[in-house]
Amino acid sequence: MKKDNLIAEKTKAFAIQIIHLYLYLSNERKEYVLSKQVLRSGTSIGANVKEATQAQSKADFISKMSIALKEASETEYWLELLKETSFLKENLFKEIYEENESIIKIITKIIKTSKILPNNN
Repeated sequence: MKKDNLIAEKTKAFAIQIIHLYLYLSNERKEYVLSKQVLRSGTSIGANVKEATQAQSKADFISKMSIALKEASETEYWLELLKETSFLKENLFKEIYEENESIIKIITKIIKTSKILPNNN
């Protein structure tokens, strides 16, 4: 992976945040259902971005990035539920939620840009 791949770096760092959130929710808050859901979707974002870096075609790249976007959207949903059910305090929610929103914006831009660029394959 290139060191200047911002989205790959951001999504990996986000996955680490999500793992720590899962550990906090399961160990401290004794919440096991929603925490597993946010763990699965939140770590899947970076995994799909990583897969996209090895895409076999432009269409494959767009497909993998679109899956990453869907996982980020799902993560947003689980974070909202965790906050609205009082498992996450406002400050922790805001930090993670804003990072997820940033990732959504970047991936959306990557997908849109990829769709308008000429195909070099």
